[in-house]
Amino acid sequence: MDIEQKTAGPDLSGLRIDEGARNSRRGRSRLRAGLIAGFAVLVVIAAALALRGRTPVVEVATARPAGEAGAATLLNASGYVTPRRRATVAAKITARVLDVLVDEGMEVASGQILARLDASDAERRLQAVQSARDATAALITNLEVNLANAERELKRQQELEKSGFAAVQARETAQTTADSLRAQIQAAREQVRAAESQIGVARQDVDNCTVRAPFAGIVVSKDAQIGEMVSPISAGGGFTRTGIATIVDMASLEIEVDVNESYIARVTAGQRVEATLDAYPDWRIPSKVRTVIPTADRQKATVKVRISFDKLDPKILPDMGVKVAFLADQPAGGAPAAAPRALVPQGAVREEAGRKVVYVVRDGRIQRRAVSLGGNRGGDVEVMAGVSEGDSVLVKGPEGLREGARVKVK
Repeated sequence: MDIEQKTAGPDLSGLRIDEGARNSRRGRSRLRAGLIAGFAVLVVIAAALALRGRTPVVEVATARPAGEAGAATLLNASGYVTPRRRATVAAKITARVLDVLVDEGMEVASGQILARLDASDAERRLQAVQSARDATAALITNLEVNLANAERELKRQQELEKSGFAAVQARETAQTTADSLRAQIQAAREQVRAAESQIGVARQDVDNCTVRAPFAGIVVSKDAQIGEMVSPISAGGGFTRTGIATIVDMASLEIEVDVNESYIARVTAGQRVEATLDAYPDWRIPSKVRTVIPTADRQKATVKVRISFDKLDPKILPDMGVKVAFLADQPAGGAPAAAPRALVPQGAVREEAGRKVVYVVRDGRIQRRAVSLGGNRGGDVEVMAGVSEGDSVLVKGPEGLREGARVKVK
């Protein structure tokens, strides 16, 4: 007899999932997924429309007047504004600074007092020498009185010797006394002259305690303060100054550039130059080559060239950065070149289908213009036709801009 053993437990045969409820839950899940996907599509479409409707931002530059027709540029170089006369005024003696009467940016005249040093030691030396001179001068007076008495005595001895009432020895003794006094007076007078020379040196030491400007100019650096020690030579340790102030003669400003020795043959004395200060990029300054320094720098393979401004301006300051363009001479007797209409940055010129074009921004829209170009002027280029003075030309902007596109100027 087979006995079937069953484990006692809950009966799960009665659990069932209603087919209608299952279909309803599945339908709700599909609806939620569809709504999310539709919302994402709407967001993407809205973003695309927003990006499509955004106005591109561009940078523009104003076409500047070109003036007369410019000569061809043979060479470009960069350098700095430097003065021919620049001096750090120092003291001739070692002393303590009592007062500094100048500051940076102050104009000074030739001989104007810049500072005063402690002159107490020099004044005491002067007084000592003067006292020694006065004492020697007083001694001369006493010696002259004794000499007068000695000469009278000598005269009496001579008369007595002639009369036979005095010995020769007495007359010789009187003669020796008078000669000795004359020698003493001469020595004292020489001492007085030596004292006068020492007085001159002492007075010069006192005068050296007043520091004056060697030439007219502008103070560009104040190198010493009240209470500091100054000396014509450094005393070591960094506590002694060697200068009071640095003065620049603003009338001697010029440009100094280094030209590669491979191109120095293009530069000659008197050659016309157009200078552009980094601080004023729209200002073209007429200049000319003053001299070519007749030596090369073997380290940099360059030759130093000095350029003079045709006319100085207060805006030109020492050590300013400057770019120069060496210009070619105009041909003698040739027909005058056509004057350019405007100057635009070289970055505004583009090449399309083999032609030079410039995009002009007018009333918020792009206009494409074919241009005829002249020579380069530093970072600009001459436009002979196609652009007029005052036009806003596009310099930077996104790719793909087309004529008529609306843009926003930065």
